[in-house]
Amino acid sequence: MIRSAGLLIFRKRGVNVEVLLCHPGGPFWAKKDTWSIPKGEVAEDESLEQALEREFVEETSFDIPQGERINLGEAKQSSSKTNYVWAVEGDMDTSKFACRSTFEMEWPPKSGKKQEFPENDRVAWFELSQAKQKVFKAQQVFIDRLSERLNITQSDAPFQQSLL
Repeated sequence: MIRSAGLLIFRKRGVNVEVLLCHPGGPFWAKKDTWSIPKGEVAEDESLEQALEREFVEETSFDIPQGERINLGEAKQSSSKTNYVWAVEGDMDTSKFACRSTFEMEWPPKSGKKQEFPENDRVAWFELSQAKQKVFKAQQVFIDRLSERLNITQSDAPFQQSLL
C-alpha cells in the first residue's frame, strides 16, 4: 500500500477561510487549473508526521507553522494510494514560494530528451468553496473535513462562520 501524507495550511480572512494549495509542475499540468494539497509519499522508515513535514518543506520551502494540528483523517485515491492529511493555521507569503523537489521526464514526447521539472510550479490561497472545486477529486474530502472542524457552513456564497 502506498501512503501519502500532507499538510493543509489555512488562514482566516474576516468571515472567510482560505487554504494554501500547490499547482503541479511540468508540461502536463501547465494549462490545467488543477491544484493539490502539499503532500507526498511516506518513506518506509518514517512516520506520517515526519513525511508531511518533509514533503511540505520540499514542496513549498515554507517553514511549518506552529500550532495545533487538526487531523483530517485519511482518504483512498482511485489508485492504491491512501492520503493522510492534517491542517494547521498559518500564513505564508506566496511570493516566497520555491519548490525543492523535481522530477525528470522525456520532453517533448518521443524526443529522447530528458528534462527536469519542479513538482509544483506555484502556490496560491483559495477560499474553501473555490479550493474544493480546484483540488483533485480525491482531496475534496479534506476541504469538507476542515470546514466541519472549523464549524463552517457552505452556501452559495463563500464559506462563512456558522452562527449556530
